[in-house]
Amino acid sequence: MASTTGNAFDTRLFKRLISFTKPYRGTFYFVALSAILTAVVAIGMPYLIKVAIDDHIIPREFQGFMTVIGLMVAVLIADVLLQLSFIYYANWLGQQVIRDLRLKLFDHMLGFKMKYFDKSAVGKLVTRAVSDIETIASIFSQGLFVIISDLLKMIVVLGFMAFNSWRLTLIALIVMPFILYATRVFQKAMKKAFEDVRNQVSNLNSFVQERVTGMKIVQIFNREKIEYQRFKEINDKHRNAWVKTVWYNSIFFPIAEMASSITIGLIVYIGVIMNIGAEVSMVEIGTIVMFIDLSQKLFRPLRQIADKFNTLQMGMVAANRVFTILDTDSQIEDQGEKIAADLKGEIEFKNVDFGYVEDELVLKNLSFKVNAGETVAIVGATGAGKSTIINLLSRFYEINGGDILIDSASAKAYQLHSLRSQIAVVLQDVFLFADTILNNITLQDETISKEDVIIAAKKIGVHDFISSLPNGYDYNVKERGVMLSSGQRQLIAFLRAYVSNPSILILDEATSSIDAHSEQLIQEATEIITKGRTSIIIAHRLATIKKADKIIVMDAGQIVEMGNHSELLEKENGYYRNLYEVQFAQQEVA
Repeated sequence: MASTTGNAFDTRLFKRLISFTKPYRGTFYFVALSAILTAVVAIGMPYLIKVAIDDHIIPREFQGFMTVIGLMVAVLIADVLLQLSFIYYANWLGQQVIRDLRLKLFDHMLGFKMKYFDKSAVGKLVTRAVSDIETIASIFSQGLFVIISDLLKMIVVLGFMAFNSWRLTLIALIVMPFILYATRVFQKAMKKAFEDVRNQVSNLNSFVQERVTGMKIVQIFNREKIEYQRFKEINDKHRNAWVKTVWYNSIFFPIAEMASSITIGLIVYIGVIMNIGAEVSMVEIGTIVMFIDLSQKLFRPLRQIADKFNTLQMGMVAANRVFTILDTDSQIEDQGEKIAADLKGEIEFKNVDFGYVEDELVLKNLSFKVNAGETVAIVGATGAGKSTIINLLSRFYEINGGDILIDSASAKAYQLHSLRSQIAVVLQDVFLFADTILNNITLQDETISKEDVIIAAKKIGVHDFISSLPNGYDYNVKERGVMLSSGQRQLIAFLRAYVSNPSILILDEATSSIDAHSEQLIQEATEIITKGRTSIIIAHRLATIKKADKIIVMDAGQIVEMGNHSELLEKENGYYRNLYEVQFAQQEVA
């Protein structure tokens, strides 16, 4: 599982993240080498300035001075090229890693049970897959390698300083313990602050996504002011989380700058004191100037390391969140070996128990059989468990007990992908992607041509409706199909199910908010696509119920009656008969 330790830096999490660089080892080592060479080059310019001052400017000896200047230019060019390579390939590596990580995360999420999505806010999942993973890229582009480079610079600079003057080096190190302690405290505080920031970003994304999606409800119930106030509160929390990080930065960096200035002052002061009254200078002027420059190169990386460690910490927090999802075991069991090809469509529920919440069963000891080619209508009050049967047959959820048989074999015996390829579902709440009608029908299945779609559309009577739209089958329905009416969206869903040529068809044929013409088209489409294949229909239309080979009447997760329309109407005080008189009789009169 992803780590949730409170350490300032989680080594185990870091190692796991670094494992994603294995396919790019060459680039990884090149970036590391660039970091090392950049550290070495860092001492080149201060040393050449020392040589220029002590060997040429002070003694006014200009022979060879241009050579020193030429070496300075060469060091400058080398530094620029190394920095260019370092920055480009560190960023390139980061983008490769997050591409692979995002693909792995999305592939993992595709296999989750519906139960996981029932409990997870869409906005938070979007944050994990997009902004959190983007934050991880900064570990490589602005965090890890920059920190390594800066640490190497400090080591090289410190060693070079000690080699030239151990006395001045000790002066430079006087304030080092204080800075290191401040940096450690700063790192721990920033980790907590960044965790708060990421939480508030997730809350903000989730709130905005839900309100934008449900804007119609917000406006219908006049909730604009209330939702605005709630958003203001969440936005304020997000701001306060960021302000806390700014506060820590505003404390740390002036302290680090002050320590650097004190060090420079001490170097100059002690360097001058060491030379006063001495017949031979103990420290050359060029060396003092070099130490001033080197002390800057010593403390600047230290300040930057703290800043870059912030970036690293934020990336690590994001990585922890992403790995938490990757470590989530919420996949439907897929250990079946049977290929579901050319199924007859015989379905049997045997003593099935199921609940969305533990210890709260929705279906209780449910048993029924659907023969191959039969059309079965399921009716009952809201909450009776009708839609649950659809979810279980497609294995969106795992049952608590019993078994579901398809062609006399357990549904678990089939490979999940092959089983679902033989089942087509038309839900009451039709979901369409922001794409063309054609792509919403084929779902990018290359085996289904446009000609196949047109032939199928003509068969079920929706070709004229699609052709009447601008650009016809290439008409973009926008997000969630908002450019179409609910009846038109359902017709597209019927066509989508029909072209997949399933062995088993499941329909939720609700007719709320659709016009009479669309309802007639849907009724005709239902008759065509159910012909010759096993069909289970959550029936809302009397015409469908009458034509069904079998009607299953449900109440509170159990079957209370079963039979055809005529048989069930004959039962005195029967559940179906009462339901018919209340809900369906007026349809017959109409």
